This record gives sequence, structure tokens and C-alpha cells, in this order.
Amino acid sequence: MSQAFNAVKAEEEHLLCRSYSRYPLAIARGKGARLWDVDGKEYVDLLAGIAVAGLGHCNDEVCEALERQSRKLWHVSNLFYQQEQLDLAKLLLSTSHHGKAFFCNSGAEANEACIKLARRYMRTVKQRDAYEIITLGGCFHGRTLGALAATGRESLSKGFTPLPEGFKQVPAGDLEALRAAITPATAAVLVEVVQGEGGVVPLPADYLHGVQALCREKNVLFLCDEVQAGLCRTGKFWAFQNYNLQPDAISMAKSLANGLPMGAMLATDEMARGFEAGSHATTFGGGALTSAVAAKTVEIMLRDHLAERAAALGAHVKEELAALQQRLPEKIRELRGVGLMLGIELTGDGQPVWEELLRRGYICNLSHGVTLRLLPPLTIDQADLDGFVRVLEDVLRAN
Repeated sequence: MSQAFNAVKAEEEHLLCRSYSRYPLAIARGKGARLWDVDGKEYVDLLAGIAVAGLGHCNDEVCEALERQSRKLWHVSNLFYQQEQLDLAKLLLSTSHHGKAFFCNSGAEANEACIKLARRYMRTVKQRDAYEIITLGGCFHGRTLGALAATGRESLSKGFTPLPEGFKQVPAGDLEALRAAITPATAAVLVEVVQGEGGVVPLPADYLHGVQALCREKNVLFLCDEVQAGLCRTGKFWAFQNYNLQPDAISMAKSLANGLPMGAMLATDEMARGFEAGSHATTFGGGALTSAVAAKTVEIMLRDHLAERAAALGAHVKEELAALQQRLPEKIRELRGVGLMLGIELTGDGQPVWEELLRRGYICNLSHGVTLRLLPPLTIDQADLDGFVRVLEDVLRAN
């Protein structure tokens, strides 16, 4: 490691809580689908800050919107009406069948909003003491205590128990297990239609339709976590639209403000009746600055048809990867994903492959030790993805 990198690493060890396993990189700047480290080495970024920089790093139009708004108004709290929130809400609601928006700061908070609204709607509107939230094995909904309880992974909750009550989990893909789990106390079922942290696992369409139908049959709310898969990532503006689903509410964050911390929930007008003034709040959520940046981000996504671009580019990359799998079936076990949310599950230990890709200038994520996860900017050039496939083949042949 270089002297510059070692200096950053040593300083961090003195200053920050050790809650992260860092990649061996200290990033200095970024532009588009490129990152540069403190030594000036250039990388193709196939992770985009974990699906956050959907428009790429330091997008010129987003930077201009940020600068304009920064000289007008930053934050006054949600005690005041703010046009910036309304402009963003109009754009987001135009992409979906939902009628109301709630703004917050992160994906975990967006999921917490969905959970709280589901419980309160059942109790105050439907007059039912229904509070349980059912989630699926392999899911990831965040790291707040409530979101951790929904995620249900012992490896993530170790040392943080007891977690909040009122959560159940059933195996993904097992409709009968879900049916058996629903009781009069069930308020909602929360799903990721494409499980991101689980290793990029799209759930089967017939199963998802079965989940929605079962929710309708049992008068239970149907919620979709769109935090990672939403906002054009899977080839539709929202991942649930790939399956023609109609969730009562969805959560989002990640690329909503292209790097500024922002989350949101969209709910139907009916479900939104569960909130009233004072029932849920956040100091920073939907501030003027982040709302203006998010509105510009969504505007560009719609204007430039980035969902359609992700569908076409993702199909091309999957075709190239499928050809690579045919050439190296002993190296690649499975290809998964939709649009520009892709997982390459290897047959053996992925760590040396990931490390060599990084050494050669390609940043991606390694999930569960075997799956290379690709979440590149939606604006990435096809040539960068084709270059990755070529380098991946070289690396796999050598490992």
C-alpha cells in the first residue's frame, strides 16, 4: 500500500468507530462511472456507492441544481410548507399508482415508515389490532432496530437483542408457509422483489403474484422495499412494475438524491389515512436542499429514459456473461438479476477474483463470499461493461 493510503488508514483507526470492513482504497474524487484514489489510480465503478450514484458521480446538472438551491434555502424543518417537497412528490407520484409521499433520510427510515404506517392504518382506520409484519428469508431492510427485526438475520442482530417484537419471517418462494403465517394479528407482508443484499435474487413472478393475492384475500397490506432495486435500476422505474404488482406502499432511498442522504415512502391514498399530524415525523426528511437535488435526479431519470436504458444495457451484459459462463462453466455457477442489478455467482471462493478485479481497476461488491454484485451507474458506457467482462474472463482463467 502507498504512503498516502496508509496515512488515511492510520488516521481513521484513531478517529472512527470500527463498524466497517473497508475496501483497500481511499477515494479522492469521482466523475461519471470513474473513481480515482489518493494515488491517482483510476477505477471503473461498477458499484456506484451501492446503487446510490445512479446518474454517476458529480453529474453536472445535479451539481448545478445543488448549487442553485444552496444559495436559496437549505433547511427550515417540516413545520413549514416547502415547494421543493411538492415538486419532488409530484414527480415521484407520477411514476406510480400511489397517491401520497413521505420523505425521510435513508432506506431503513423509509422501511420504518412503511411498518409504522401499516400498524397505525390497521388500528386507527381498519379498527383491527393487527401489528405483525411478515418478511421473507434472504431479505435485508436496514439496520435500525425495527428494520433489523424485519430483516431477521442473526448475524446482523448479534449483540443488539432484544429486537422489537411483532415480526415473523417465512422462506422466500413458499406460498403455503406465508399462508400459514398470516393470522388476525398480521398487518402487512414486506418483500423485496429483487433481493439485493441477499445476492441479487429476483423472486419468481408467479410467487410474487401469489403473495399479493394472498394479502388481498386476507385483508393484509402488501409492501415492497424498493430501496436498492427502485429508481430505474431493474429496467422499470420501480422493480415491482416488472411484475405488474400494485403494492399498498413502497420504500425507497439509495439513488433518490444521487448521493445526498434521502429516503421516501409512497403510499396509496387509502393506506395514507393511517397517518395524521404528529403521528410520524423527522427533522431532516425532505429538506429543501435534498428535495431539490432529488427532483432534478428524478427529472433526469425520466427525461433520459434511464429505466429503458438499464433494461437494454442489462440484457446486453447478461448475454455477454452468459457466453462467458458457457466458456467457463466450471467457474460460474449462476447469473442472476434484472436490468443493471446483476449477480455473478462463482463456483468457488470469490475473494481472490474480487481482489484481482480491484487490482485491475474494476470496483464491484462481493456478496456472501461467492457472488460478484454489479450496481453500476445507470449512465455507464457499454464499453466499460464489455471491458469488465473481458477482464473477468482473464481473471477467472487465472484463478
